[in-house]
Amino acid sequence: MTELIRNIAGYFPVQDPTWIFFIVLGIILFAPIVFGKLRIPHIIGMILAGMVIGEHGLNIIVRDSSFQLFGNVGLLYIMFLAGMEMDMNDFKQNRNKAIVFGLLGFIVPMAMGYAVNSMLLKYAAVPAMLVASMYASHTLVSYPIVSRYGMARQRSVSISVGATAITDCLTLFLLAILGGLYKDADSGSLLWLWLVVKVALLTACVIIFFPRIGRWFFRRYSNGVLQYIFVLGMMFLSAGLMKIVGMEGILGAFLAGLVLNRLVPNVSTLMHNLEFVGNALFIPFFLIGVGMMIALRVFFGGWEAVELLVVMVVMAIVTKWITAWLTQKLCRMSVSERSLMYGLSTSRAAATLAVALVGYNIILPDGSHLLGNEVLNGAIALILITCVVSSIVTERASRRMALHEMETAEPETSDGERVLISVSNPNTLFELVSLAVLIRDSKNTDNVIAVNVVSDSDNRNVARSARQGKRFLEMAAQAASGSGMTLKTVSRYSADVATGVIHTAKEQEATTIILGIHRKLTAADSHSGPYSEAFLSRLHREVVMIKMLMPFNTLRRIVVAVPPKAQFEPGFSKWMNHVLKVGRTLGCQIHFHCSHETAMFVRLIVDRQGYSDKVRIEQMDSWDEFMMLSASVNYDHLLIAAASRPGGVSYLPDFEKLPDMLAQYFGNCSTMIVYPDQTGEPVPGVLAADKPLNFLKLSVLPCPGVSPEAVGAVGWTADCQKADYRRFVCCRG
Repeated sequence: MTELIRNIAGYFPVQDPTWIFFIVLGIILFAPIVFGKLRIPHIIGMILAGMVIGEHGLNIIVRDSSFQLFGNVGLLYIMFLAGMEMDMNDFKQNRNKAIVFGLLGFIVPMAMGYAVNSMLLKYAAVPAMLVASMYASHTLVSYPIVSRYGMARQRSVSISVGATAITDCLTLFLLAILGGLYKDADSGSLLWLWLVVKVALLTACVIIFFPRIGRWFFRRYSNGVLQYIFVLGMMFLSAGLMKIVGMEGILGAFLAGLVLNRLVPNVSTLMHNLEFVGNALFIPFFLIGVGMMIALRVFFGGWEAVELLVVMVVMAIVTKWITAWLTQKLCRMSVSERSLMYGLSTSRAAATLAVALVGYNIILPDGSHLLGNEVLNGAIALILITCVVSSIVTERASRRMALHEMETAEPETSDGERVLISVSNPNTLFELVSLAVLIRDSKNTDNVIAVNVVSDSDNRNVARSARQGKRFLEMAAQAASGSGMTLKTVSRYSADVATGVIHTAKEQEATTIILGIHRKLTAADSHSGPYSEAFLSRLHREVVMIKMLMPFNTLRRIVVAVPPKAQFEPGFSKWMNHVLKVGRTLGCQIHFHCSHETAMFVRLIVDRQGYSDKVRIEQMDSWDEFMMLSASVNYDHLLIAAASRPGGVSYLPDFEKLPDMLAQYFGNCSTMIVYPDQTGEPVPGVLAADKPLNFLKLSVLPCPGVSPEAVGAVGWTADCQKADYRRFVCCRG
């Protein structure tokens, strides 16, 4: 038996890369399954599994250079995804809260930690400050949890992510200053000032050049693999440059994520690929590697080691809770938000280990280390305990917030949004799918339908057209699957394309139909293609016709031309919300050009959507001024023209020639035509010619001569037309 055990032990630690990778993949596969049944966050499972298989456990695998490589990539990936997934609009609105949380997260642990380390542990000034900086720093180890629950765009998460950058930056600055005290004298007393200058210059270069390089690349290369490698390369470039100037690479990765944020929409295929690879491989490797560093014997290293460990853990956990509590009170946030911020800011990893290693590697004149071996072991144990606490708190807070969102969400209507795209040209296929992904209801994964219509007017080419159409549908389904969306495909035969699209839209109960603007081949051809005026008259749902000259994520501005009286169209609110949703997802500026009366209702919807900081409304009293917009629309803009069907309230004769006008005067930019829904409800508070007026019961100033009791039953009158629109606070009451 002893001989058998000796023979088995001879195979360990495993050296074969194939078996090493197999064991790690087994942990990545089964840890979430096993610990999920125990209601324990799978992040803890990864760390505990690393402890078991590591050299301090069963010695199955040694933490060699491959784990250091993949672990470093995983840590950079966490910070990079945190920057990529951040809602920049929400972050700008809450940047003051992030600054408060970040400064408190550094000052409170440093002050309390220095006092305790000096009085209780009897440390000198510099070691006391170094150990206190371990309490101040934190790493977003638990960030994948909030991402899994769909809470990544919550304001408390944005605040925590921004605070992490501030806290770690201050910690690393302090580490550089304290470490510089023990270097050669020629380092100079202004070492820290020079470090600030270098970091500021690098940050400015990344902010200025990275978006321009990214926009140039995405316009020229649409291959998903090339885009993924490019984005990953930019992340490593930023991280490497940050290390060159003397800071940790995690700050560079986070900065790269921030500046590339708007080039990679949250619903895009590229973002889906980034999250998939990171959560499936690199981040688990990092967590397992953290576990392999932890030695259980640290917990039994004598009373002094235990005392040090207890002090470090208590101070690290308590100071971060005090920080979250103070931030909640100062910024008037909820208890759930406080819990989520506390959970995200409790875990330690890279920065804490960096502080311990720097202090350990500083040799004093008497030959001793500035921070002894017990501090290094205590830091490793601190990483384990804080990661466990952080994971549990973050898991509970994320689940509680997700359940609260589900309970408070508005009930879905029976006629939920369904988007239909007409697929007939491989050159426009991906832009149609991209627009559908941007405007659809993201809560549903199967609300987009693609149809290919085979015209049976020419019997000789029917079979070839059918095969070609099926190939187009497969390409569309593949493009949609990259965004985590299931695309329903429909292939049908019809006398003509327009009739086939109309019948499919009615059968599938589509609420929005997206078409590609036709490319003229001859002088007699029309940019409307098969979709004539008769087509629009037979289809009363929202119709969007689009021609894109560049990918959506490279657009810098959306220019919207709105005709007079457009607010009286039943689908006005719907298409406005679609435009705002596209702008918010892409992070674009949106410029509305409309009449003074229409602008009142545009502002109403914009304010309700909370996107007013990136919206400008400019006066355009007459549609005759539409052509003048060509002087201000550039190649990287999207021009959206709101039109109307014949008989509509805002219909103008010029709309019949709108596709040709766009091709002639706006041929250098991407264009879109929107025909509003005719079967929906009018914009809240806006009155169509035959609709009653509904006002909010609060702060209402009704039309002249109308009592407040009569509001809700008043028809459209001449007095209402003359009313001052600025006096109304309008909403569907």
